[in-house]
Amino acid sequence: MIGSRTVSTPPTARKRLAAAAFALPLLVGSLLAAGTTGAAASPGNGPTAIVAMGDSYISGEAGRWKGNSLTNSGSRDGTDRGWVSGSTYDPSKVYGATAANGCHRSDSSEVKSATGTTTALINLACSGAVTDNVFRSSNGGVSYKGEAPQADQLASVAAANDVKVIALSVGGNDLGFADIITTCATDYIVWYSYCYDDQQGVVDSKIDGAMAKVGKAIDEIRAVMSTAGYSSSAYRIVLQSYPSPIPRAAENRYSESGWSRVNTGGCPFWNRDSDWARDSLVPQIANRLKGVAAAKGAQFMDLRDMLQGHEVCARSSKLVSASQPASATTSEWARWVDSSETQGQIQESMHPNYFGQLSAGRCLALVYAQPTGNYTCRNTAGKDASGMYLSPVS
Repeated sequence: MIGSRTVSTPPTARKRLAAAAFALPLLVGSLLAAGTTGAAASPGNGPTAIVAMGDSYISGEAGRWKGNSLTNSGSRDGTDRGWVSGSTYDPSKVYGATAANGCHRSDSSEVKSATGTTTALINLACSGAVTDNVFRSSNGGVSYKGEAPQADQLASVAAANDVKVIALSVGGNDLGFADIITTCATDYIVWYSYCYDDQQGVVDSKIDGAMAKVGKAIDEIRAVMSTAGYSSSAYRIVLQSYPSPIPRAAENRYSESGWSRVNTGGCPFWNRDSDWARDSLVPQIANRLKGVAAAKGAQFMDLRDMLQGHEVCARSSKLVSASQPASATTSEWARWVDSSETQGQIQESMHPNYFGQLSAGRCLALVYAQPTGNYTCRNTAGKDASGMYLSPVS
């Protein structure tokens, strides 16, 4: 059971873990910011704004957690920002009203952490969203978790604010990223087989269609902005890629054999699958998204290496404990796989946590200051979010 000190290896325990692993979604959450109502503004007038749109990797999923701890009670060694007192927890302390519908827009989400940029930091993203949830309803958009398509929400935001940048993270759920993680975890826990070989075929069969829809999402955003009176030069769209939540095999602090990766580390993946995810799958998606950005005239922010050294089970990071407090410099920046849900919800698994989101926000702020060009954003070893830096993408 992930998050427990007790190692359970019998077949019955593995079956329970497998059942939980099959439920693992890649869903994604952040507060729907103020500034979406009021007197109409026009481009160049009203409060300046950055708007986040898309899925869980930008909505703020897992922002509840400051590292990972094996302690299941109280504040979980200070990692649980949803802790109230005793055994009482309130996720709305972090996710606000979206704790209820599962969009999980956290107070530390990427856009909320992009401080020092615009007056308004507005989050429309929703954990679990696919590209269809971004399109306008008049052009195939689909409501999600009780909310209107994000492009329709953007229309109100664009009218009430002077939108400068729209950050978009989308496409991972179209590719079935959650199912990939579930399959790989289950193959480790139950079947003792690799997942990379068959899952690569799944990705290859879906990626062209997914990227076409990402391109349409950008077109839909541009249509909304044009209708609101914005010229194409009045704002920017920043399309971003996904960071890897797990390290390469050689950078994992736990042995591949035994159950430490499940019961202690929360990273139930074989070495070969880990290397495939880190050095093949994540780069493949990033490179294709870069191509979409180029074709659609958007800026590209490459986050594939953002969590380097701070991934779940990374050798250069540590679990939080009573003797090892939560730290932006030493703790993991992503949420582990808590398949038994002893701490929070399983949908938070494999997403940048509080520390990771502060870092992503710093990346966005740095790109905001660059009116042109594509960039990759990386961290500086031993530093917190202040050590994030940009390098041009060729």
